[in-house]
Amino acid sequence: MSSPTPVDVLCVGYACVDINFNAAHHPTADEKLRATNMHTCGGGPAANAAVTIARLGGSARFSGYLGNDAFGDAHLREFANHGVHADALHRGDAPTPVAAVTIKPNGERSIIDYRAPSAIAAEDTISLAKFPAKVLLIDGHQPLLSLTLVEEARALGIPSILDAGSINDGTQLLYNKVDYLITSAKFAKHYSGEDDPRTALAALDGAAPLIACTWGADGVYWQDKYGQHHTPAFDIEAVDTTGAGDAFHGAFALGIAEGLKTKQNMRRACASGALTCLKAGARSSLPTRKAVDALCQ
Repeated sequence: MSSPTPVDVLCVGYACVDINFNAAHHPTADEKLRATNMHTCGGGPAANAAVTIARLGGSARFSGYLGNDAFGDAHLREFANHGVHADALHRGDAPTPVAAVTIKPNGERSIIDYRAPSAIAAEDTISLAKFPAKVLLIDGHQPLLSLTLVEEARALGIPSILDAGSINDGTQLLYNKVDYLITSAKFAKHYSGEDDPRTALAALDGAAPLIACTWGADGVYWQDKYGQHHTPAFDIEAVDTTGAGDAFHGAFALGIAEGLKTKQNMRRACASGALTCLKAGARSSLPTRKAVDALCQ
């Protein structure tokens, strides 16, 4: 039996199926709202990041949970179509997580999702010793497996990144154990109690050698041993912001694997996130390397 293929990035965490509805507005109480468009695709922060990496010309492996159901089978087909390795994930009888996304004309979204408590990958689902990677990216949705991998990555000298989208059990367990902490504005505001990005970023000082806070249309604020920095967002007309953060994290992780300087990596990650906002749906909007390079010129 051949050894598993080494990859640029091992992405560990959440995989789901997104059912995307375009509508004039988000529904109010007791309102029955008819969508103007609907499409279905795979989703989840770590899963989308893995596809982003593949579309940018890198190699990625996803590990997490999928159910033994039609949604799980469909997600595996998408991984295969995009060239994402999915040979080390956990499948079980709990249903594949599903998210219903309602998207307004200005690109703003609301999400309701379902994940069974037992939709969890075992702690020994994958190891970096057996499935080599240059970088480990986790999203906090498989906390015990991720903690095991972060500790293994540290022992092997592999850089680790946490996509901290919100404060939950997983991100609270992992946020101060990685080399790169990249938070959403939501996480930073909740953690710090501050609305100003630089103040919120300062409140996270010491959690990781490099900390970044993505701030939507305002770009990304980040700090390293040299101080605080700001990379502005690209000026776009957003159609749907779903998946923009996932694309940012995937692109940034690939940049680390490729040895990019941090400033250049932040700009490329911002471009990847911006391009994802130009079409409806996350998975179907993730950009190609050609498109990202053109925007960064």
